Amino acid sequence: MSGTSSPEAVKKLLENMQGDLRGLSLECRKKFPPVKEAAESGIIKVKTIAARNTDILAALKENSSEVVQPFLMGCGTKEPKITQLCLAAIQRLMSHEVVSEAAAGNIINMLWQLMENGLEELKLLQTVLVLLTTNTVVHDEALSKAIVLCFRLHFTKDNITNNTAAATVRQVVTVVFERVVAEDERYKDTVEQPAALQGNSNRRSVSTLKPCAKDAYMLFQDLCQLVNADAPYWLVGMTEMTRTFGLELLESVLNDFPRVFLQHQEFSFLLKERVCPLVIKLFSPNIKFRQGSSTSSSPAPVEKPYFPICMRLLRVVSVLIKQFYSLLVTECEIFLSLLVKFLDADKPQWLRAVAVESIHRLCVQPQLLRSFCQSYDMKQHSTKVFRDIVNALGSFIQSLFLVTSTGNTSAAPNQAGSNVSGSAGSAQAAPGGLGMGGGATVLPAFEYRGTWIPILNVTVQGSAKATYLEMLDKVEPPTIPEGYAMSVAFHCLLDLVRGITTMIEGELGEAETVTQLTAEAPSSPAHSSEQQDLQSASDQSEKDIVSRAVWEEMVNACWCGLLAALSLLLDASTDEAATENILKAELTMAALCGRLGLVTSRDAFITAICKGSLPPHYALTVLNSTTAALSSKSYSIQGQNVQMISPSSESHQQVVAVGQPLALQPQGTVMLTSKNIQCMRTLLNLAHCHGAVLGTSWQLVLATLQHLVWILGLKPGVGGALKPGRAVEGPSTVLTTAVMTDLPVISNILSRLFESSQYLDDVSLHHLINALCSLSLEAMDMAYGNNKEPSLFAVAKLLETGLVNMHRIEILWRPLTGHLLEKVCQHPNSRMREWGAEALTSLIKAGLTFSHDPPLSQNQRLQLLLLNPLKELSNISHPDIRIKQLECVLQILQSQGDSLGPGWPLVLGVMGAIRSDQGESLIRTAFQCLQLVVTDFLPTMPCTCLQIVVEVAGSFGLHNQELNISLTSIGLLWNISDYFFQRGEIIEKELNKEEAVLQKQAEEKGVLLNRPFHPAPPFDCLWLCLYAKLGELCVDPRPAVRKSAGQTLFSTIAAHGTLLQHSTWHTVIWKVLFHLLDRVRESSTTADKEKIESGGGNILIHHSRDTAEKQWAETWVLTLAGVARIFNTRRYLLQPLGDFSQAWDVLLDHIQSAALSKNNEVSLAALKSFQEILQIVSPARESEKPDTPPVINVSVPVVVGTTTATSLGRSFMRTDSIGERIGKYNGSEPPIITDEIEDLNLWWAAWNSWYRIGSESTKPPITCDKLTFIPSQPFLTALIQIFPALYQHIKTGFSMDDLQKLGLILHGAVSVPISSDASPFILPSYTEAVLTSLQEAVLTALDVLQKAICVGSENMQIMYPAIFDQLLAFVEFSCKPPQYGQLETKHIANAKYNQIQLFAPAEWVALNYVPFAERSLEVVVDLYQKTACHKAVVNEKVLQNIIKTLRIPLSLKYSCPSESTWKLAVSSLLKVLSIGLPVARQHASSGKFDSMWPELANTFEDFLFTKSTPPDNLSIQEFQKNESIDVEVVQLISTEILPYANFIPKEFVGQIMTMLNKGSIHSQSSSFTEAEIDIRMREEFSKVCFETLLQFSFSNKVTTPQEGYISRMALSVLLKRSQDVLHRYIEDERLSGKCPLPRQQVTEIIFVLKAVSTLIDSLKKTQPENVDANTWAQVIALYPTLVECITCSSSEVCSALKEALVPFKDFMHPPAAKVIFL
Repeated sequence: MSGTSSPEAVKKLLENMQGDLRGLSLECRKKFPPVKEAAESGIIKVKTIAARNTDILAALKENSSEVVQPFLMGCGTKEPKITQLCLAAIQRLMSHEVVSEAAAGNIINMLWQLMENGLEELKLLQTVLVLLTTNTVVHDEALSKAIVLCFRLHFTKDNITNNTAAATVRQVVTVVFERVVAEDERYKDTVEQPAALQGNSNRRSVSTLKPCAKDAYMLFQDLCQLVNADAPYWLVGMTEMTRTFGLELLESVLNDFPRVFLQHQEFSFLLKERVCPLVIKLFSPNIKFRQGSSTSSSPAPVEKPYFPICMRLLRVVSVLIKQFYSLLVTECEIFLSLLVKFLDADKPQWLRAVAVESIHRLCVQPQLLRSFCQSYDMKQHSTKVFRDIVNALGSFIQSLFLVTSTGNTSAAPNQAGSNVSGSAGSAQAAPGGLGMGGGATVLPAFEYRGTWIPILNVTVQGSAKATYLEMLDKVEPPTIPEGYAMSVAFHCLLDLVRGITTMIEGELGEAETVTQLTAEAPSSPAHSSEQQDLQSASDQSEKDIVSRAVWEEMVNACWCGLLAALSLLLDASTDEAATENILKAELTMAALCGRLGLVTSRDAFITAICKGSLPPHYALTVLNSTTAALSSKSYSIQGQNVQMISPSSESHQQVVAVGQPLALQPQGTVMLTSKNIQCMRTLLNLAHCHGAVLGTSWQLVLATLQHLVWILGLKPGVGGALKPGRAVEGPSTVLTTAVMTDLPVISNILSRLFESSQYLDDVSLHHLINALCSLSLEAMDMAYGNNKEPSLFAVAKLLETGLVNMHRIEILWRPLTGHLLEKVCQHPNSRMREWGAEALTSLIKAGLTFSHDPPLSQNQRLQLLLLNPLKELSNISHPDIRIKQLECVLQILQSQGDSLGPGWPLVLGVMGAIRSDQGESLIRTAFQCLQLVVTDFLPTMPCTCLQIVVEVAGSFGLHNQELNISLTSIGLLWNISDYFFQRGEIIEKELNKEEAVLQKQAEEKGVLLNRPFHPAPPFDCLWLCLYAKLGELCVDPRPAVRKSAGQTLFSTIAAHGTLLQHSTWHTVIWKVLFHLLDRVRESSTTADKEKIESGGGNILIHHSRDTAEKQWAETWVLTLAGVARIFNTRRYLLQPLGDFSQAWDVLLDHIQSAALSKNNEVSLAALKSFQEILQIVSPARESEKPDTPPVINVSVPVVVGTTTATSLGRSFMRTDSIGERIGKYNGSEPPIITDEIEDLNLWWAAWNSWYRIGSESTKPPITCDKLTFIPSQPFLTALIQIFPALYQHIKTGFSMDDLQKLGLILHGAVSVPISSDASPFILPSYTEAVLTSLQEAVLTALDVLQKAICVGSENMQIMYPAIFDQLLAFVEFSCKPPQYGQLETKHIANAKYNQIQLFAPAEWVALNYVPFAERSLEVVVDLYQKTACHKAVVNEKVLQNIIKTLRIPLSLKYSCPSESTWKLAVSSLLKVLSIGLPVARQHASSGKFDSMWPELANTFEDFLFTKSTPPDNLSIQEFQKNESIDVEVVQLISTEILPYANFIPKEFVGQIMTMLNKGSIHSQSSSFTEAEIDIRMREEFSKVCFETLLQFSFSNKVTTPQEGYISRMALSVLLKRSQDVLHRYIEDERLSGKCPLPRQQVTEIIFVLKAVSTLIDSLKKTQPENVDANTWAQVIALYPTLVECITCSSSEVCSALKEALVPFKDFMHPPAAKVIFL
């Protein structure tokens, strides 16, 4: 307004007005004077108004009639120029709103006149328009007149005028209604009581309406009248009118001013009463018309539908439905039904097109559709309008495919063979869609059963931009291009789906947020608002229920039609973009149904997408069953041969992949088109975005995906993601490059699909898992009974789902792992199994590494839950599964080892579950895990698990697959023990704490605490378990393991045993060590004696280990030695235990049985152990005796109570010095010293054992065969060597009986022969006189004994004789080697000359006893020298025994096995006699020696006149030496015996004389050569005999006549014999003539001659008084005989004769002397 009312504008207006008036006056000056005058008065009037009034415009308006008058008059002139000037001036006034109502009326009348005169028509219209638009002064009739004026101008002959008038009419109608709106706006605050609406009786009296509204009402009513071809009530003066124009005006009013009709009941009434009936009436020709029906058949010709009216009617209907649906519910039902009918196939094409456009307009208005649904579909007896619309669209689309027109057929060949889909734009969206770029790019289209319909780009998505509804200028129906209707219908569907889903999902979203808010509301602190909140919540929920009902009804009403139509279109679509839209629609519907919980419809849409994804006809097998389990399906895969298939003429899609169906019996190959791939992507999208609402239809989705993945040849990779398989894996799949580029995308989406499962709620997640599990079960069923490649899709995806849902793994863990464990991992198909295990282990590893909240360390239950399946895998026997399980364990250890905590028992259990029969690689992997645990993780695991570690390590030791593993596991046990030792205190503390808890729990339950080695403290139990495990390994069948385990066990006990509580040693000894010994002994004694050829592979076995028995022997040795060592080193700990003596006995028993075992190695080792335990010194006797003895007083069987456990403190040091040992026991009880008596008992027990071993082992065998066991020399040596040490402890009680026992053993031991194999090592070479170590030991034993007797008490000395007996028995061995039972032995004598004799293998060799016997003899001599005067020695006739024993070698002399023997015997005899004879003389009177003399005489006799001949090779020097020995004996007789004849029995002396007599003559040896004869005659000996004889005969005063007689007799015999020999010789010599006499006779004569010369010498030397005269006579009587011998021819005899004759010179005295003498 300000523009026209500003002072400048007003000033300008006044100037213009005055100008206009001046102009007018100028124009009319000549022709029209009245007008000129009026104009001039007008100028004055204007000036006056301007001068007088401040508000010039208001004043002008008041006087407007006068001001306007000159211009009206000017118009009246009908002069064009004047008229134009006037109209312009009037318009200027109007535009400044200075026209009053009256003036306006005048103006309109003036215009009407002009109109009737046909003048200035365009200016008229312009003026009317300005008049009506600038202000609202024109009302009622004036208004109506102005409107009519415009209408009339519309129907002139001039086209321009017509069009301008039409536009003006439209504008004027609009203006009328705008005024109503403005009026309503002004009065909106004043509330009126609406008057009751009258009926139609008086149409004109609309008294209730305000002025503007009334005008509008009248105008609208008349428009209806005019369209209906009735007379108008208000627009008086109308001459003609067209329906089309009327309908357009109605539509524009209804469309532009709906509020007027809705706010004013009067207008509403018009709608109902006038407009709707009118529309229905006008529709009738369209309804009745059937295309192609013959007119003759009907009674009256049917009016043909008229396009312009029909189209405008539909526009009106669209507006009515859109704007006034709420007012016209019933009417709309009719309209909608009509619309649906217009789609019928028998309606004209253009009608169907505009109808479908109209429907499209509805489809983009979801709220409207919702109202339809509420008003019709949800009412009981109403038409299901919404459903009908959708179904009609569907039928319409179907009908388009069924009707084939010429256009279609012509277009079809164009398409054949072309498979390029979409335009470049759509191809970019899906790389898979690009095809062979051969042909021209064709239109996107639908093609179905030969009908080809192009897809036109008719509208933008979401807006119903119509084409034919807008053709207001067309009179004739247009030709509809092919595909237009289809395209619109297609868009209807899409927009319908989009609209509905968007609306419902939006409302759903709101409802959910409201629900959440109300759910949270009650917790707000404001109590006042609580009530209110609850109220609103309940309202809300009712509203929700109502809304949900509507939503469900909408979906239920439309889904069947939609699905039918969309499925058909999907099938027919050849355009990628169209396909995409269809799929999107199906997807959104499926998601919506899912969200609303409408399972059937959801599954139907999903099924449709699934079918689209799979090749044609394939879908039937997979998806014909709806949501039920897909039981009819079966899967399997084989390798196939496939070639690329070129698209055939009926293939409208590019084939992008060829693969094999997933079926038990493969039926050739199947092809995937790009559309299949597109559908697949949609399916993926659906699952990805709407997984939460899929529920049970996950099965459909996943089953389809599985098949697609199979056909495309995607195989699962790490983590379950599917990757394109390599071509190598199967020739089954052929992929184009197009799809190859798509595959990574698809596989990625597939993965993302399962990744998105993390956003699903728990229930949906369970649906997904269940679906995957059942898919997996089917895949497994297919994989049974064949080894073809199985489908791993389900397993891989189970894994993927588990991995992304780690944050809530608990809820899905059991179904997930349960399925994998029970089903997949146990499947016979290895690929399937392998993947099951892969999945399970990946899940476990991921679960452990995932950062849970709270962390696993605080959520032990979860940790155990996660680890449990790992343990469960141990129940599966397939090795490949177990390998995976162990690899998983290894990885868990490497990544999570530090934080396993309570999971350790499970993890260790897995390693421990491996059995020996499960293959080397399995055991190796499991063992690797264990090694890792022992090296890295012992400190991190709970101490309670250490025992399990020990057991597992032990179990590996027992595995017999791989020796190295067993040995290494023993090493691990050693490391574990070290660890226990180093961390003893910590472990002990923790275990004690745990023990307390368990104890408490046990007490609460009222049960006893059950664990191995229970009464011992927990830490000790740990050690005991370790020892027990090693103990088990010590009896393993493999020797190497036994050896290693044994060494480790004993080393461990030695190194760490000090950590044990004192009482625990009881268990160690009895339960571990003795138990072990028992088992080893049993195994050794029952071991196989078969020879083992080789130790596996090419390893040779040493002969000492080539039978199981020998191998076990080694173990026995090791074990026994170990136990003995412990007894030795830990005696101070063991002795205070209550049952040490029993333990000692058991140990001795073991030593004894080992010593008596028929194996040299064992028996020898047993003795070594025996030696070891005997070196023990009782703690009380130790040199470093502590000030306070050990304080231990524990009776063993009693459970160690708390007092002892605490009082026995424990220090963790490896110490063994006594002081420190004692420090370990710092109790408060009084000291107890180990009992001496008890100690003695132990030694006597040892002696008894020793005796039993000795007597058993030296006892000769009863039968003799090759297998007879003879104890070895080292064994016997060791046995005997034990005695001295043992004797030290028992000498106080050592009795004669014991000595007897000892003697038996010593004798037995020495008697044992040697195996011929061993003899070269033990026997000295025969020339050496060396003792074997056994003989040394025997003598040492006796030596120890005699020394002890020597210093011992008197009553001990009675043992001397026994010792002499023993020794003398040994001396006899020199000539009579001892016999060992019935055993035949080869003697050294046999081997004497051939020293390198090869003994037969089974023979036994008796030892060379000579050195031993000789040494024994020396000992006897020594001992006798010391003890000759002892009473016992005298009483027991020791001397006699010595002589008796010596008599044997002496009598054998040269026959002795060794020459040294008799020589030693002689020298010994001489020594003994030199000591013994004086003693014997002393005791002559007692008669104790009476029996000794004859023995001695016989001994001399046997020696001096031996029956053995000297060996042939005896040299002269040797002979002379031997003779000198004989001489010594005779000298002894002459010095020691004969002088004391008074004290010696007569018989003895007589024997000696006889012997000497014999010696003096008969001494020749018959075997000497001629040359040696003079030497060999033992002349020296004869001489000495003779001399002695003579000396004995003559030197002493003869005491008795008898004696003299004996000696004389002897001489006489001697001489007589000489005479005889000489005589015989002379005779023979004479007779023999020239022949020499026999050698023997010559020798004899020589000897006699020598004896004679000797005798004469002797006689000369004796005192003359001692010689009998008779004797001399006999001597002299020899002379003649001697002289006769001179003639002999033998020179030897001659020289002897000379010597014999020479002495006779002394008899040659002059006779004077004789006379004198006489």
